Amino acid sequence: MSEYDLHSLILACDFRVDDVDRMWKWLNKHRDPLASIGAHHVVLYTSIWEPGRVLVTIGIRQAGSIRDVLRSPAIFEWFSISGVDDIPPIFGGEVVEKIGLDEPTPEGHVGRVVVGVMASVDDVPSLMDKIHDGIERFKRAGVRKIWVYQALDDGREVMILQEIENELSARQWIDHPDAAAEWMTSAGLGAYPTQFVGRYAHLMTVDEKV
Repeated sequence: MSEYDLHSLILACDFRVDDVDRMWKWLNKHRDPLASIGAHHVVLYTSIWEPGRVLVTIGIRQAGSIRDVLRSPAIFEWFSISGVDDIPPIFGGEVVEKIGLDEPTPEGHVGRVVVGVMASVDDVPSLMDKIHDGIERFKRAGVRKIWVYQALDDGREVMILQEIENELSARQWIDHPDAAAEWMTSAGLGAYPTQFVGRYAHLMTVDEKV
């Protein structure tokens, strides 16, 4: 998982596209509209089990910018070029905590899998207590990073990204999550998408031209 997608404020969207490369090329050509609304980095993850499904995260400089993004014509054009009929739910939140469970290695994050979950919890402080109490169990399951975001418009809504050692560990963790990862069982309920399981594909620094 790239460090760049985990700034204080984030927009995230989980959806399906007709052509991932075409969408990414379009985004690269539209950096100015992104920069004008306070975006500084865009990261794209592609699903390893569901062709065409992507998770996009956009780092935002300030809370007001999130509202500007949601009103921006560029957002509607982005989804149109992606082949999306209806604009999917967009998560807007701020970082609660970024937890690294292993030491950096020369190989970086090659081969690792990202599992993303959007869910509702009873309260965020209790969630973080459970995560910290279960750190050693997370490590044994192959989880290497945990990033927790809290929605700006709903204090109980969270997005949690986990970086897991490999695909096999990710599958086992999804099938048999620890009690400390209670949010895993909420994925796919109500308006929330099912768990996203993918790998890092692209990073764009918005204020750098190509």
